[in-house]
Amino acid sequence: MQNTLKGWQVDNTVTTDNKDDKILLLESAGSVGLEQIYKEMKEEDTGLRMETIAHVVSLFLRVVMRLILNGYSVNTGLSRAVAQFVGVIDKGQWNPATNSVYVSFTQDKLIREAIAKTEVKIPGVKANVMYILEVEDRKTGLKDGTATPGRNFFVRGSHLKVVGNDPAVGVTLTDSAGNVTKLVDDEVSINKPSELTLLLPTGLKDDTYTLTVCTQYSQSAQLLKEPRSVSTTIVVGKPGGGDDDDDRPVIE
Repeated sequence: MQNTLKGWQVDNTVTTDNKDDKILLLESAGSVGLEQIYKEMKEEDTGLRMETIAHVVSLFLRVVMRLILNGYSVNTGLSRAVAQFVGVIDKGQWNPATNSVYVSFTQDKLIREAIAKTEVKIPGVKANVMYILEVEDRKTGLKDGTATPGRNFFVRGSHLKVVGNDPAVGVTLTDSAGNVTKLVDDEVSINKPSELTLLLPTGLKDDTYTLTVCTQYSQSAQLLKEPRSVSTTIVVGKPGGGDDDDDRPVIE
């Protein structure tokens, strides 16, 4: 089966001096969780029961996690994972309040070989597209979607400037239970079309959050009649709640 990725040409917000500079923005095919993966696996080998597939995947994840968190660099073929430490050690003591463990994943042989055989299609150009390209926790420097309460969080993309009078305009954080926290004006310290710097509330609990930017910003002098929004997922601490993948296995 041929792997195919679709990417739309959009303006490159990094190179402001070159108006013709473009990058590709992935056209998402949606999101899948483990249940869908189990179904795909079963379709390739109907001799396996769904319960067996789920058990093997859960066992695989548990063993890989154990090896990583005991200091091994684990190569699964798709990725190589290794634990790293974050934060300055004060007086030779580990402090969970200022120190944490971060697991770094890098692509490995199998995925690199598959990438080389993947077809990329470019349907065309999308103008005035609102998107989030990357985020960064300014405390740790990590760009993996992790975030620290009470610290600055950087968002880069296009058409992100928060402006407009519609009540929906603003930056919100929605936790896994659906509770919404809206940032106040001075918590958006840098507010530009291509980048935002947010001061995250200090009271955010460990959870997976949907960060949504809603705005009426337009490149013209006229604001949009209807606000538009874009979202990304961020993680605070060690979430006990779920994200969209409620079917993930319980790893003990």
